[in-house]
Amino acid sequence: MSSHNALLKHASIAAKDSTLVATFDIDGNIPASGAYVVGLVAATPDHSHQRRLEIEFLNGEAVSFFCFSHDGTEENFDIKGVQHSGNTITGNFPLSTVLGLPKGHLMTAYSDCDGREYQANVPVEESL
Repeated sequence: MSSHNALLKHASIAAKDSTLVATFDIDGNIPASGAYVVGLVAATPDHSHQRRLEIEFLNGEAVSFFCFSHDGTEENFDIKGVQHSGNTITGNFPLSTVLGLPKGHLMTAYSDCDGREYQANVPVEESL
């Protein structure tokens, strides 16, 4: 994949009722071949606890939608919670995925392609 394809331009997260809506705007389209992942890292200020919220695509189609914590728990969600159109990807995570994060938590977005880190520490606009 060219470094000019699918660059993560903007990421946001907002709480709406019992849903956590994560939106990823990319420059270009989701790659039509290979694996492509967008996600968020939410961490305590000292990084002692982290959660990752991810959406994975394979050959341009969403195939995996989940959250995992560094304590070893993983929760998979119904892929119907993912929408993508052109250069926007939206994941509707359960609000419980970030419950318990303290004020002052850190949150960044990332993407990877075919298992290699592609972008990291992309700022996230939060409305929690």
